[in-house]
Amino acid sequence: MAKLMGICELCERDEIELTVHHLTPKEEGGTFLPTALLCKACHKQIHAIYTNKELAARLNTIPLLKNDDEIKKYIKWIRKQPASRSVKTKKSNRKRNK
Repeated sequence: MAKLMGICELCERDEIELTVHHLTPKEEGGTFLPTALLCKACHKQIHAIYTNKELAARLNTIPLLKNDDEIKKYIKWIRKQPASRSVKTKKSNRKRNK
């Protein structure tokens, strides 16, 4: 299977491997659409910070995600990282305490 390469819709880095992110998680009633194409790092970070319920209820578009304070610092940082660099996902303390 060929890798999907392109621009991450969240961090906007180019020439990076992309994954499909369901904007409303399937566990919360989402279907196959709408989706966004995100790099692996952004996709993992979203799921590390937010619960599926939170994603479905208030962060189900790319603009809503980009404007959320929890991920803004991450986006600012990840944009400076080369697409070839592997980055670690940082779990959110907030998510674990819910």
